[in-house]
Amino acid sequence: MKRCLILMLLVMGCGSAAAQAAEEFPYSTSHVFAAFRNGERIGTHTLSFQQAGNTRTVSTSIDFAVKALGLTMYRYMHRGQEVWNGNTFESITTQTDDNGTKYTLKAKHEPDGVAVVRDGGSAPKTSMNDVGFQQGSARQLTLPANTVPSTHWNLSQVRQSAMLNSQNGNLAKVRITPMGRETIKTANGTLQASRYSYSGDVLMDQWFDDRGRWVKSVFKASDGSTIEYILQE
Repeated sequence: MKRCLILMLLVMGCGSAAAQAAEEFPYSTSHVFAAFRNGERIGTHTLSFQQAGNTRTVSTSIDFAVKALGLTMYRYMHRGQEVWNGNTFESITTQTDDNGTKYTLKAKHEPDGVAVVRDGGSAPKTSMNDVGFQQGSARQLTLPANTVPSTHWNLSQVRQSAMLNSQNGNLAKVRITPMGRETIKTANGTLQASRYSYSGDVLMDQWFDDRGRWVKSVFKASDGSTIEYILQE
């Protein structure tokens, strides 16, 4: 009987720990933004979260289309999947079609750093202020072990000085400056959030709420237009 009680307590303890870990993670199973270009809606940025024990899988889906006179002038598609072990980054794979320019990326955390294999690109710029590389050139490189992807949702990125560009695999050097508290609009009202300004290889502003969720972004596209993300809650 005593042994059974001990086993029951251990199981209950593990369950409580798992529940606490789940409560600490600020996101539900999905997190959706509508994207606007100069005030006109152009698409959607969706995050999906799955938890299995200590393993968390984060899937990203981005679809943009800029139209004029009924014609599609620009199209952007991105798909990505990250794997995390608790707060430790494990791997990411992405596929991107930037108006016909295609990228693929695979990166994995290894003992000597983050091993990156990438392919694609055609010019030294992209729509997201990225630094590209030559078309058809498959490149392998190893980034510092503490490198995390630039996938927006992770509040810990505001403490980084460099991130893995999740489109083209470059190491993006960045300076992130806290800009104070602001009230932001979502699809269903307003909320309080902390604003962070990104400079260096990434130029944008991002907002995170008191729960640690990414709740807004604003940045300039390569054509000078303003892109704004509005949270759809």
